[in-house]
Formats: sequence, C-alpha cells, structure tokens
Amino acid sequence: MKKRVFSSVLIVLILAILFVLKIFVSDYFFDVFFGVIACIAAFEMSRLLSKTKRYNFQVLSVIFPALILASHLLCVSFASTQGDIYWILWAILIDFALMLVVLGGTYLIQLMRRKKVLEEMTTREVKNMSVYKFTFKKCLNTLLVFVYPAFFFLFMIFVNHMGDLPLAKFTDLSVDFSIFILMTAILIPMFSDTFAMLTGSLIGGKKLCPRISPGKTISGTVGGAVWTLLLMSAIWLIFANINGYDFMWSSFPIWAYLIIVLIGVGVAVMGDLFESILKRHSGVKDTGRLIPGHGGMLDRIDSYIFIAPYIMLAFWIFAL
Repeated sequence: MKKRVFSSVLIVLILAILFVLKIFVSDYFFDVFFGVIACIAAFEMSRLLSKTKRYNFQVLSVIFPALILASHLLCVSFASTQGDIYWILWAILIDFALMLVVLGGTYLIQLMRRKKVLEEMTTREVKNMSVYKFTFKKCLNTLLVFVYPAFFFLFMIFVNHMGDLPLAKFTDLSVDFSIFILMTAILIPMFSDTFAMLTGSLIGGKKLCPRISPGKTISGTVGGAVWTLLLMSAIWLIFANINGYDFMWSSFPIWAYLIIVLIGVGVAVMGDLFESILKRHSGVKDTGRLIPGHGGMLDRIDSYIFIAPYIMLAFWIFAL
C-alpha cells in the first residue's frame, strides 16, 4: 500500500510539472510524455500477447507509436495553419495506412528470410503451420498492439492540442481551453479509480464483474462515479471563475459538462475491465512491475486508452 501511495504521489507531481510546462512553455512536453507511455504500454501488450502464444513483432510494436505520434502532430499542425479540422480525420487514415505499409513490408521481408522464420517456429515449437500462415498471424497480432494501446491512447495528442484546432467555439477564446479539456481527460479515470477503490473497500457488497475483475464492487463503482462528479464539478467552478474562462457559464453549462464526465466514468470502467479480460486470458496479475504498487504501464493507463478518443470526440461535438 505504501508503494502504491508513493507512486501515486509521484505521478501527480509529474503531471503537475507537465501542466506548468504546458501553460508557461509548450504543449510538446505532454506530447513526449504520452509518446513514451505509448511505447512502454505497447511493449507490455506485445509481451502479454506472447504469453498466450500470440507471437508478434515486438520491436515494431515498441517503435510504431512514435510514427503515430508524428502523424498526429503533423496533422494537428496542418489543421491549425490551414484552418481545416478535417486534418484530424486524415491523421486517422494516415495511421491505418502506416499500419498496412509497415506490416505489409514486414510480411514480405519475413518471407524472404524463410530460413530464419523456420528457426523461430522450431524454437517456439510451432507445428502444423506454414511459414506464410505463421508470419501472417504475427502481423495480425502486431496490428492488435498498434491499435491497442498505441492508436487509441495517442488520441491524447489531439486532446492536448484542442486549443490549436480550428473549432468554432475555441478559435476566439483569449485562453487555452485545452488545459481544461486535458485536465478533464486525466482526472476522470484518476478520481473514479481512486474513489471506487476507497468506497469499495469501506462498503464492500456485490461484485461488479466477479469473473473478470474480482476486486471491483458495485458500491465502489457507484461511489467512484459520485465522487468524480462532485470533484469535477469543483474543477468546473474553479475554471469558470478564472478570468477568460467565464464564457463557460453561458456556452458550456455545468450540466453539460457533468454528462460528459458521467459517460467518461463509464468509459474508464470499461477500459479497466477490458484490460482485466486480457490479463485473465494471459494468466497474469499485472502487465509489468514498472510502477511500484500499480504494476505495469498498461495497468496504469488502461482507463485512458478509451478515455482519450472519447474526450476528443465529446469536446469536438460540443465545440462545433
């Protein structure tokens, strides 16, 4: 428990420093932070798949998030300079095009290295499978890692740069509204997870999904949602009373914000449960030991993987 508390405090401190840097220096510190996290999480996901004999190209899995990061930053830049929000859609198309090109090229290269592939199949004791099928399955498994966690999580880049995008309600603001949006994306899973654990341990009761995540209770999930709504209401009130953010009283009422938050809590819980399914299928408790008391990086960001695209979409719709 002490390790978990210490790690949590350290995480909060790092995030606080990054927000200070975002406000006074540059948004790109968060971009690098998210990129590093995506690479580490992709490595853990790759290893998790390998435990279930879903072999993949681990080096590609670790490197590819950097390509997604570059794609997202490039398209954010074009969207900002050309005033065309649909560059974000182009970024998504570019991401999948990169996946196909990288994996297609890898497939062809592997076929040219047939002897090496046969040696790998012998080492892994893969029988009754052709080189073509084995290589194709490795490519498909690598594609899974490209998409989850890297592709989904790196929507945080768009969230981080929402203030730079040509969205109608953001373009004329005198403040960088992306600070508020990014804080929302980061705090929803943090609050819901923390207070779900505290409420569940105090009240107990019926399990939410005993076969998937034995530690989660219905009381904890409800308690986490209630506390998150209360704390995010406080966040809204703090921002709405800061000079420059007073437009929120009329253009972004608190009830609309709390709807976004409440749905976000549900998305965060789904992300947590999805990763629990992966871990149970792989027969592991944690995806790694990188963060004392929390497990691996994937254990820490499981809720954020789905929260990132959700928050971007929710605020995009609001800003139109």
